[in-house]
Amino acid sequence: MRWLELSVTVDIEAVEAVSEILGRVAEGTAVHPTSLVRDLEDELVAREDVTAPYVVTAHVADDSVASGQIESTERALWHLQAFGLRAVGALRVRPVDDAQWTDAWKVHYVPQRVGRLVIVPSWIDEPEVEGEARIRLDPGMAFGTGLHPTTRGCLALLQELEPMPADVLDVGCGSGILALAALTLGARRAVGLDTDPLAVEATRTNAERNGVAERLTVTRGTLPEAAERPYPVVLANLVAAVLVQLAPRLAAHVAPGGTLLASGIIEPRADEVIAALTATGLRVATRRDDGEWVSMRLEPVA
Repeated sequence: MRWLELSVTVDIEAVEAVSEILGRVAEGTAVHPTSLVRDLEDELVAREDVTAPYVVTAHVADDSVASGQIESTERALWHLQAFGLRAVGALRVRPVDDAQWTDAWKVHYVPQRVGRLVIVPSWIDEPEVEGEARIRLDPGMAFGTGLHPTTRGCLALLQELEPMPADVLDVGCGSGILALAALTLGARRAVGLDTDPLAVEATRTNAERNGVAERLTVTRGTLPEAAERPYPVVLANLVAAVLVQLAPRLAAHVAPGGTLLASGIIEPRADEVIAALTATGLRVATRRDDGEWVSMRLEPVA
């Protein structure tokens, strides 16, 4: 079979967002650094240069629907500029011949552990271990497979909530991974909200895959200014610009004594996000730094 390779060169801040967009039309996405930095103490060791661009790639079948997939991807990348992310390049498309691509890309994905949460791709038959909390989620499906530091930061902070509150609101739910994690960890009900209809569909699919469809309600829309009812836990793995914009609305949806988990924050913009959220009457209780990324747990000031 003939395939088309889709690729976009992006700044690190936009890696997850662009991966999500390409993952809507492809069976998997890959992220490649364009520059490596040698370890001064060990010349055989290199790490990613996070100041250099990354390339996000995906593959789609070169068939009758490919042109529509490319058009929708270009449109989504254009809309992404509204979030004020750092540089996102143009979509590049080139034909490739790889009859084995459908299965070959899967060998690069293995179960991912974050604390006692384990994210398992649907095609892997991994034996369960006592004490684990397991989520089945395929790579490339909207935001979050547990691999990106923003997602991992939220999952780690979520596990610090003991006991897990009964109700959770996931703003910008993407793949639904955070809502699914909360339900797996003991929440009784979760509400997901996203402006993207494909993200809403992905969350519903993943809820069914994990047997929690009756406990996870997901709708398309934006977060209202006033809360009909506040939540003991609000999850917001977004980007810095959106967190700043939504800060008053996010705070309004946090119940007294509740928690806001905020992530998707590139480190140079962390102070800006903190200022916006603390101005609403929240305070930072925990901050987690993972390379260039920051995740935070915030609480209302008593």
